[in-house]
Amino acid sequence: MSERQVRWRLRPGRSNAAVLLLPGGEEYGTGRPAAWNLPALRMRPFARTIASTVADHGVAVAEVRYRHTGWNGDLADAALDATAAIDEVVTLLGPVPLVLVGHSMGGRAALRAAVHPAVRDVVGLGPWCPKGEPAEHLEGRRLVVLQAERDRSTHPDESLDYALRARASGAEVCRLLVRHSGHGMLGRAGDWHAVTARLVAGLLGLRPLPADVATALRLQGLTGAGLDLPLPARHAVRVPR
Repeated sequence: MSERQVRWRLRPGRSNAAVLLLPGGEEYGTGRPAAWNLPALRMRPFARTIASTVADHGVAVAEVRYRHTGWNGDLADAALDATAAIDEVVTLLGPVPLVLVGHSMGGRAALRAAVHPAVRDVVGLGPWCPKGEPAEHLEGRRLVVLQAERDRSTHPDESLDYALRARASGAEVCRLLVRHSGHGMLGRAGDWHAVTARLVAGLLGLRPLPADVATALRLQGLTGAGLDLPLPARHAVRVPR
């Protein structure tokens, strides 16, 4: 993997931390992603909103460049590319705090790549969490999952099961249901972007985390029902009417 695995969206002269975004993809696909493929386009507003939120704090923002459109079974191509991207970020910026933000297949890749010692936090946006997906390596890390209530591609039950297993493995975990939205995050898109940026800033210590999130991350043995916490209206994700 000698080619660059990172596309920079914000790179300060001196970076104190970094955010790496991982787009979604396909279960199987060996073709090279087009420059304007839909999963990557979905992440651009997240990149812009996060970059705007952290712009004055010396935080770099980048996206992973996949070699293939698919996960591709045991090859786990997206996870390999995510790890290569993390190595590239660390080589260029040094051992700075790193937050991964991944959607769907990119969420799965982020969770796998979180075994990397540079990774401190993961934000999963409707992450693909098939049965048996390993979670033990998340011990000591923080994981926040934003899950669309109407998601039919990565089912809410699967991310809930993963969140519970991650917590049992020693991770600090919070899972938030986004009402009135689906897998593509088009419903209430602005809420998705704003809340993700708020979470990233909070995980990096640039501003306080929303109270519900901070509480959930601190609690141990949180029940499945307790993990389904919609953010209050003041934090941009509205409680259902």
